[in-house]
Amino acid sequence: MPDQATPEEIRLKGIGVSPGIAIAPLQLTGSRFEEPETRLIAADAVAREKERLQASLTATREQIRNLQREIDDSAGSDHASIFDAHLLVLDDATVIDEVMRTIEGRQVNAESAYYGIINRYLESLRKIADPYLRERAIDIEDVARRVLKNLRWPGGEAGRGIKAIDFEKPSVIAAHDLTPSDTVALNRDRVLAFATEAGSPTSHTAIMARSLAIPAVVAIRDLLSHVHPGVQTLIDGYHGLLILNPSAETLEEYEALRQREGQLLKKLEKLRSAETATADGRRITLSANIEFIEELPLVKEQGAEGVGLYRTEFFYLNETELRSEDRQAENYTRAAEELQPHGVIIRTLDIGGDKLWPEHFEEPEPNPFLGWRGIRVSLARPEIFKAQLRAILRASARGKVGLMYPFLSCVEEVRRANELLDEAKLELDHAGVAFDPDIEVGAMIEIPSAALLADAFATEVDFFSIGTNDLIQYTTAVDRINERVADLYQPTHPAVIRLICDIVAAAHRHQIWAGICGEIAGDVLLTPLLIGAQVDELSVGAAQILRVRRAVSQLDSGDCGEFLQEALKRREASDILEMCREVAAEKYPELID
Repeated sequence: MPDQATPEEIRLKGIGVSPGIAIAPLQLTGSRFEEPETRLIAADAVAREKERLQASLTATREQIRNLQREIDDSAGSDHASIFDAHLLVLDDATVIDEVMRTIEGRQVNAESAYYGIINRYLESLRKIADPYLRERAIDIEDVARRVLKNLRWPGGEAGRGIKAIDFEKPSVIAAHDLTPSDTVALNRDRVLAFATEAGSPTSHTAIMARSLAIPAVVAIRDLLSHVHPGVQTLIDGYHGLLILNPSAETLEEYEALRQREGQLLKKLEKLRSAETATADGRRITLSANIEFIEELPLVKEQGAEGVGLYRTEFFYLNETELRSEDRQAENYTRAAEELQPHGVIIRTLDIGGDKLWPEHFEEPEPNPFLGWRGIRVSLARPEIFKAQLRAILRASARGKVGLMYPFLSCVEEVRRANELLDEAKLELDHAGVAFDPDIEVGAMIEIPSAALLADAFATEVDFFSIGTNDLIQYTTAVDRINERVADLYQPTHPAVIRLICDIVAAAHRHQIWAGICGEIAGDVLLTPLLIGAQVDELSVGAAQILRVRRAVSQLDSGDCGEFLQEALKRREASDILEMCREVAAEKYPELID
């Protein structure tokens, strides 16, 4: 029997948003109807696969009937009857018989056989002109998804959705997109890397990938039409590549790249305990951005000077229990204690935009990025906001803690937030609960109106933290998670650089410090601009700490000031980026190769 031909290597280009290399079998996930892996089975295993299918159909039938009963109790039988169609789909003898024949004739696993038959019906329905018949595809897909999940997770766990995804072996995953809550739910021990069709370098999913040191590539056009479960896949987060069926030559090339990266990391390890200072001795505070308390060991291991941005919205995207004041206080206190003698700056709830809090966003907003988000949600829900403020204050008695308000657009918002903070302090005082009465309070400057009013904001707070992800988005009118306009999202846009300079200058005029917690803080290409702007602090993903420290150490602050003035004379973002690249190539080429 002749050998099978070696599978052809296929390279798909996207945007590398988290550096690193991973090689493993690919799995599909996300909200779309997912193709399961096809496995060939022995003849004596056919009967067992048929039994697995029947068990899955039985479990699905029981789940649908349970849903009917729940809805009948709460909304009446008229609403519950919508699931009658689901039961008819499930019990369709023609489909079941065809699946059984496929299992036996092709000797494949039940998941693959069921998916193939159902998907054929779905594709036919979607081509029909009649909208009513087209909509029936939704019912079929819903039922089929339940059946496939019950095949994968026997025992009634199908309702867990993406939270149930726990691959049996290390994998790389592909999806149309991953929401922040999707990413929270992934088993990080098994997911080595991921690739998506949607996304951008500053999507919150990309930010989390960098924080967790998971290689990731986003914005791969038509990704899901090229990939299949089980195919050997290489993800190159440095260059934004997903390589299917990598050849021996490709694997050899990437092994050499891994070795070079390993050698660089050994050199950088010497900087773990070093201070962060420019070549001429100007000190910069270099801290870390985190989403999860589990990141603290990595933060300390990398030599970060505390946490400059603790994103807290994931308490509200996860289990309700995590939102309680006590659970939050416990979490924040652990961070404060473990990071001593350094501190932690906790950002108050920043729900909205692409991070939706389900029970408060039942009706979709026409433009969520310009809608009810950030401090606006907190001020509209003062009791929920004060519970978080009290939790932060309680932690401040156990270590160095600061807090900052997100998405401020006018001075009235920061004043109202401070009034609620004073109320929270008074409540704790009356209850005899200890806290730091002089806790540092900061403003995230990420909306152009706040940037232009930086002098006014500086009189109300103790520090600024510039959220460049949103500042760039709102200054350039570019949706940062829309791949269609990804090339217009320009961190070196002259207007953005001018705003950063103005914000830092306003802070210094009022004797407060100014840092940057957006993604450009960790981009070593842009470090010369930020040093030139005289920022006091950079807060980056833990994986970027040593690279940024190395870059800062090779730069002279006076030279960077002159460089910034030359850059501000340029009118195009590409010109400024090229200037930055030239400086980086001269001062620390090993970081950008």
